[in-house]
Amino acid sequence: MRTQDSAPEAGEEGSSGSSGGRPGAGRGSVDVRTLTRVLFERMSELPPDAPERERVRAALIEINIPLVRYAATRFRSRNEPMEDIVQVGTIGLINAIDRFDPTRGVQFPTYALPTILGEIKRYFRDNVRTMHVPRRLQELWVQVSGAMEELTVVHGRVPRVPEIAANLRIPEEDVRACLDAGRAYNAASLEAAQEHEGGLALLDRLGYEDSALTDVEHRDMVRHLLVQLPERERRIIMLRFFANLTQSQISTELGMSQMHVSRLLSRILTRLRTGNSWEE
Repeated sequence: MRTQDSAPEAGEEGSSGSSGGRPGAGRGSVDVRTLTRVLFERMSELPPDAPERERVRAALIEINIPLVRYAATRFRSRNEPMEDIVQVGTIGLINAIDRFDPTRGVQFPTYALPTILGEIKRYFRDNVRTMHVPRRLQELWVQVSGAMEELTVVHGRVPRVPEIAANLRIPEEDVRACLDAGRAYNAASLEAAQEHEGGLALLDRLGYEDSALTDVEHRDMVRHLLVQLPERERRIIMLRFFANLTQSQISTELGMSQMHVSRLLSRILTRLRTGNSWEE
């Protein structure tokens, strides 16, 4: 993994030379580096309102676009179109060109890369999140993500929470909160199919409130009382309330008068409501 100081020079994408195709080893990257230096020297000689200055500035932007694309690849897992990220990074490149002082002896890619990355991170922080994250955690996440990159280079693996906290001198709880906040960019659609769940949508796997849940205790109590009824009375209850037969139909089914069925139902229901045991 490269550090910012070892970032590829602009224009090294696809370049190759005598080093077996290693990016940045060919003559193309040297020419771009030289051209960048010459263009900056020329732009510094021109007055701010000179038409040629804008042409030189445009040329600097164009030849350094590969540096933006290199920075954008760090955010390929964010589910944002790569071209959108490149456009945002180009704004950072333009800002770096406008602020760069070639007399300080710093290579332009070394100076520009943090500015490009900062612009992209600011874009994700302020514009992409569909879930609200406190501003403090958003700003702390920038420090945590930077520390993670640095520690990954040092240890050759993804750093642990205690290591990040020690590096930044902040509580481990803040690091964990930042890691959770850093993943809160997009809310998952309930209708989106989940590949690892056999194509089922998230909505299909969510539980729901059973409208009959509050009646569970009542049904259990009724079941307990029904088993105490004599067979004939239990059958009358089943025919009336489970088979939805009328009293006339029940009387025909059992071979008794409708009046007798009515009296039995009234007696049975009274016993069930009071919870008293059945007495012949």
